[in-house]
Amino acid sequence: MLGPLRAWRDGTLLHLGPVRRQTVLAALLLRNGAVVSHEQLLDGVWGADPPASGTKVLASHVNPLRRTLDRTGTRHTESVIRSGKGWYRFVLDDVRLDLADLAEQGDEALRTKASGDLAGAADQLDTALALFQGEPLANLSGPFALAERERLLERRRTLRLARLACLVDLGRYGDALDDLASLPDSDRYDESMLALRMRALYGGERQAEALHAYEDMRRRLSDELGVDPGEELRRVHEAVLRQDDVSLLGPAVRAAVLTQPVPARRSVNQLPGDTGQLVGREAELAALTSPDPDDAVSVVAVDGAAGVGKTALAVRAAHRIRDRYPDGCLFVDLHAHSAERGRPAPERVLRRLLRSIGADGGEVSDDLDDLMAAWRAVTSSLRLLLLLDDAADAGQIRPLLPAGPGSRVIVTGRQRLAGLDAGRRITLESLGTGEATSLLRRIVGRERTDQEPEAAGELVRLCAGLPLALRIAGTRLQTRPAWTLAYLVDRMAGDEGRLVELSAGDRSVEAAFRLSYDQLPPEQQRGFRTLGVVPTVEFDVRTPAAMLGRPARDVEQILESLVDTSLLQQPLPGRYRLHDLVRVHARRLAAAVPAEAGTAREAALRLYLDAARVGSDWGAGGYPTGPEPSATSFTDWREAAVWLDEAGGELVDVVGQAVAYGRADHACWIAEALTDHFVGRGRLHECQAALETALPHADAVADRRMAPALHNCLGYTLTHRARFPEAFRHLRSALHLSRERGERHEEGRALVGLGAMTGLGATGPDAARSDEGASWIVAGRELAERYDDHWLVAMASFALGFVRHGQGRDEEALACFRDAHARGRAMGRPRAMSRALTSNLDLHLYLDPSAARVLFRQVADLVQRTGDVLLHTLTLARLGTAEHKAGNLDAAAAVFRHALAQLGTPAPLDDPDRDRREMDLRCRLGRTYRAAGRLAEAREQFRTALAVPGAHKYPKEHAQAVEGLGPGEDPVRPG
Repeated sequence: MLGPLRAWRDGTLLHLGPVRRQTVLAALLLRNGAVVSHEQLLDGVWGADPPASGTKVLASHVNPLRRTLDRTGTRHTESVIRSGKGWYRFVLDDVRLDLADLAEQGDEALRTKASGDLAGAADQLDTALALFQGEPLANLSGPFALAERERLLERRRTLRLARLACLVDLGRYGDALDDLASLPDSDRYDESMLALRMRALYGGERQAEALHAYEDMRRRLSDELGVDPGEELRRVHEAVLRQDDVSLLGPAVRAAVLTQPVPARRSVNQLPGDTGQLVGREAELAALTSPDPDDAVSVVAVDGAAGVGKTALAVRAAHRIRDRYPDGCLFVDLHAHSAERGRPAPERVLRRLLRSIGADGGEVSDDLDDLMAAWRAVTSSLRLLLLLDDAADAGQIRPLLPAGPGSRVIVTGRQRLAGLDAGRRITLESLGTGEATSLLRRIVGRERTDQEPEAAGELVRLCAGLPLALRIAGTRLQTRPAWTLAYLVDRMAGDEGRLVELSAGDRSVEAAFRLSYDQLPPEQQRGFRTLGVVPTVEFDVRTPAAMLGRPARDVEQILESLVDTSLLQQPLPGRYRLHDLVRVHARRLAAAVPAEAGTAREAALRLYLDAARVGSDWGAGGYPTGPEPSATSFTDWREAAVWLDEAGGELVDVVGQAVAYGRADHACWIAEALTDHFVGRGRLHECQAALETALPHADAVADRRMAPALHNCLGYTLTHRARFPEAFRHLRSALHLSRERGERHEEGRALVGLGAMTGLGATGPDAARSDEGASWIVAGRELAERYDDHWLVAMASFALGFVRHGQGRDEEALACFRDAHARGRAMGRPRAMSRALTSNLDLHLYLDPSAARVLFRQVADLVQRTGDVLLHTLTLARLGTAEHKAGNLDAAAAVFRHALAQLGTPAPLDDPDRDRREMDLRCRLGRTYRAAGRLAEAREQFRTALAVPGAHKYPKEHAQAVEGLGPGEDPVRPG
């Protein structure tokens, strides 16, 4: 991987195929044995320009890779590349990667350097850097390979800098300059590299060259980027000007160079031991260890949730930079979240600090101001590193700040100390999957962990990347060698088991969270409990405001205060979420107050029901039963629709939560009301999932309309998914149940749905009875008019128009479409209006193309505002044809390209007609190119249309593409 991608088996170099195939292999290898979905692979390898064949192209790369990498006779289930429904995984057992060697050798070398063995570290770093055989992942394309290449190049830079620093500190200036001379030109713009080069030049008595190199860099940065050199480079430049041997020469050289003896200085190191179990955090460590100005005291604040590893990170950083602070490295635990020990008074802490640096302070009174004055006076000439752990607030910190220029204070705490003047702030998040797995391997052992990769992955997920949880789980496995990882995973099932198992000795995840919760005021405690029953992982202020029955502004202040205590995360402005384990804790707290939790849960479900009904095109007549939307929930349908869009893929979970908590009535109402939103967004798979979650519980609710209503909704959804036999069965069930129960409203919906399918022949050739279908639609429309279901009346007219068009009765069809459009305008909903108007214009396209072109542009803009991607694509196709007919070929081509660009927006599961639609659009674009004389581009579009997977299944579009190529043309697209 550390160069061009190559592989060997038994010493024989394997042929890995073309670049794209190698990129697929790299994307699997670099996931560290994790499952990779088809969508992740497509995004990682092709980025924003996935192949037209979608996931089918992956098999064309994976299967040859298996034949190359597996031994002859290897069964599919034992291949190094495993697969399942929608995923692949590369099994790393018995596979050695040079990346693993780099990680092991590089980390060992950096530890050797930190221990002070510079010569040993230089040799180890040289060995590690020799693993690079050029640019990592050379020639591989795609966003994933690009990101990994950048990461590996940054790793190489870090190791190079470390080795050069060792050479300079050892006085091997010639070796350092030789290495620097061989670096690529891009690295010569690196200020850290130049700082080491200047030190090497100075050590080799080439002070003038060092100053000249700095001046060149300063001028280049100013001319090309408009910036000045950074703090590190300026400090080295000033040291060269002063001929400051102490700053510039390595420790091995200084003793020989400096003629004046250094006075003995008493230095103290109170830092806790570095456990060596910190994984990842490179960026945070870099921020904590980067140099600061010598003329001031620097303060760095590290905040994060309980158990996220703040102390481990701060201690590791302090050990790395302790040599910069010759007058002492001090540590104070401020016990903000200790159950056994209270917070120490600042007077007590100051006396201890004074004793630590050799100042008696016995003559100083116990007055806080006097002790602060003494501490500042004593430290004014010292360069100290002070680590203050587990701080409660800024008031605890301010009295303890030293006064010596160049001193540094690192503060850790769960609170975000907004009142503290910190030069840098670092918020620590949970570990990613790869880093969490690495930490588990360190604790439990690589062999034991890698024997159960699936269980290890699930254990990492249950611990939600929290280092404390991973350490506790790892400790339980360490002390119970008979346990398998899968056994521990089973024991952690459910909220109760999950937190019980994450406790070992005096360490407990829940206890850590509880200490944070106990220190909250009552208002914030109630707010936190309420968040435990929010039905989605992510939410905005509106949901908890409804659950608490409080104004949004007041609740936002509560949420922001919980963010400041690290109990709540804020991934985006105005959006909040709980860490997985914190959510479990909040749910347990909420369960202890069942009446409060029940009221909050009911309010949340009611809010989602209101949003779905207000945002729906169906209008009030579409929901004759169930609660009316609250007048205060949403001002209009646009606000409700935007709010539902922001919930993203979690809307289905809301229905599941309602079922799980015994609110079957709300589950059914919400699933029904979300149908229009889902279908309008082309999210048909989610719509079906929500309805199928609620349907089994429909007969258990008091609202007898729900069973036929949900069957109707499923029929409507499955029709859009082109799954006609299933849709027909659900609509039949809806018709039977609605008549049995006297639910005439749902009877009308079922009749319109069945009539549309029958009239258009969607249920098969034997069922293509257009007159019978039309009569069903008319009967359904009459029922809808009787019960004021304006949306259904519009849809019935819309469907009847299609049937009449199919019968060749275009004037009647136009009348139906006009009626549907008028109904849509009366409702004031653009989607209901635009569906009918688009079909109306579809007929006008052949009757009056010039008038249709102007109207189509208006409709395209209208449809785009609705968010209905599929309908917008269809409208663009017709607009392009209208432009072509009007002779505006460039405009037509631009419209067709726009339609093709957004063709893949809905997921494949939600767009069963995608391949046919692509062929149609490419044939239209090809004909436009041909008319414009752009023959090569036209032929390419026709060939691409024929290369669509399963193109022969669409005879009309297939014939158009073959005709477009003309006689004698090769119908197979090159490549």
